[in-house]
Amino acid sequence: MRSAAHMRSAAPMRAAKTGYIIMAAVMICFGCIMIAMPETLAAEMCTILGISAAIFGAVKILSYFSKDLFRLAFQHDLAEGILLVILGVTGAARPDLFMGFIGAVFGVCFMTDGLLKIQVAVDAKAFGVSKWWLILAAAIVTGTAGFFLVIDPTDSAATAAVMLGISLLAEGVLSLVTVLTAVKIVENQLPDSDDRITFEAIHHV
Repeated sequence: MRSAAHMRSAAPMRAAKTGYIIMAAVMICFGCIMIAMPETLAAEMCTILGISAAIFGAVKILSYFSKDLFRLAFQHDLAEGILLVILGVTGAARPDLFMGFIGAVFGVCFMTDGLLKIQVAVDAKAFGVSKWWLILAAAIVTGTAGFFLVIDPTDSAATAAVMLGISLLAEGVLSLVTVLTAVKIVENQLPDSDDRITFEAIHHV
């Protein structure tokens, strides 16, 4: 029997999961605002989006190192987190410059995250996660929204803002679905060298 001293604390994993849920909710709110009021895409909004992106980047970095049981949802979050922090700080510091390419920048991020989450969905299915198809569906929608944001098929600023709102909404839903379905937190989890993921544990998600 392992003593409590040899068990890994679940606090970092809970903090990462909570942070993910909060930031997903923030993105969903931003997305709804942009869809309902596309004219709000101004320098002030870019600053707020930049700060939010930087915070979410920090949450992603924390999530990568939290080491939940399955190691599915956060497996790509180190690189994504660093990128979001850089983009977020840039957007907050130079919103005037950021406004010129905000659609393309976020479009690439959302398209990339959608593609990576497709892999997460496939891995989740192999792990026996019953709701893996929710991740897959949300990932496809997010990746598609990001693609259209990158190619920007319209010259209308209002339409572009609505597309950004849809992409933010899709990314928020994707993050929320992923963290709720593919993150497994076990109290008194063993250190990495002793971790053994059993078939029964996997199917209790």
